[in-house]
Amino acid sequence: MISDFIAYAKKKLDVDKRLILVYMVVYFVWGMGMDQFGTMIEIARFTYWWQVITVYLIYMVPISLILRGLPFHQQYAYGLVTMGFLEFGGYALQSSYAYPDNLLDQFFNIRNFSLGMALFFALYYPAGNWLCGKIYKAIFSDVKA
Repeated sequence: MISDFIAYAKKKLDVDKRLILVYMVVYFVWGMGMDQFGTMIEIARFTYWWQVITVYLIYMVPISLILRGLPFHQQYAYGLVTMGFLEFGGYALQSSYAYPDNLLDQFFNIRNFSLGMALFFALYYPAGNWLCGKIYKAIFSDVKA
């Protein structure tokens, strides 16, 4: 079972290096922007700026590539699981900071904050795969994404 997944993941991660570069640039800019946005409107932020690298590039890019090509609902469902673990870990280890009485707490209740974040950020996988595919095709028109 695990060996099947490892074989599947290796196959999905064996892509053009230029595609990986597109993902890295898009996800880095996206991550920095979201961290700044969360800080600016005082919802949540990373404790350290470099967590954008560990979360968006080291964690999310490989997962996106593995989920690439699956239907939207499957990408979202798998994304929900991976984001659930990420959100839970980030707040449990206090490597992410949720501002007290933030907009999401006020609207959904403090007990639903991490769930709301996971539900939102799970959309990154299908959205990111769509966006990176479009950018890759536009820049490298000679190849199929």
